[in-house]
Amino acid sequence: MIEVTALTKNYGAFTAVRELSFAVQPGEVLGLVGPNGSGKTTTLRCLAGIIPATGGTIRIAGHDIATDTVAAKRQLAFFPDEPRLFDYLTVRQHLNFVARIYGVENHEALAQPLLEELEIADKADELPGALSRGMKQKLAIACGLLHSPKVMFLDEPLTGLDPLGIRRMKNSILKRAREGAAIVLSSHLLHLLEEVCSHVLILKKGEKVADGSVAEVSARFSNGETGVSLEEIFIRATGGSES
Repeated sequence: MIEVTALTKNYGAFTAVRELSFAVQPGEVLGLVGPNGSGKTTTLRCLAGIIPATGGTIRIAGHDIATDTVAAKRQLAFFPDEPRLFDYLTVRQHLNFVARIYGVENHEALAQPLLEELEIADKADELPGALSRGMKQKLAIACGLLHSPKVMFLDEPLTGLDPLGIRRMKNSILKRAREGAAIVLSSHLLHLLEEVCSHVLILKKGEKVADGSVAEVSARFSNGETGVSLEEIFIRATGGSES
């Protein structure tokens, strides 16, 4: 579903991501982790077609993001850490607008359950200025889920959510994975990744340190110990550096 081969992204003379290859199959949730500046957000933005890769190929549900951009983007949703909304569209109007862009038929029947799932149905006629930070995040998530994407990229999706909102977001991620979506989730909250991720990809300075199922990566860095947390695995894999 997500196929990445030799992805490279340069900013002038600086290489943010170097020769990165990995794949995510339907039903898998990949945790993308790494120290600050390791290239996580750059990787996600390249995968979503927000910024162009310098080299390599990215295929989303069989479509090359560089040469078949529209078809690829129809299959994906990107959730940034900071929701980007229109100041003068209500919650309901945001969903109407997104439905028109993606050609979602009978979108009202899909929108209402999403609003209820994310607990913002009572805010349907409010403008973003009247919403809390967490509610804005929920609206952005609802907009991204409206066209039933087969591929989801989430960059720190729990920012601003309260504990109940975090639990519901975890349940939403797992629900979509069970329905066959391929999901990449980037977060510094490693306990969250342990709860929802089937696979993990660890980056350091733009390069892959480890990639595989959580069990495979844990076995590689556990040194034969049992019950080693993902946090400890992360520290061992990256040398404890936050550079």
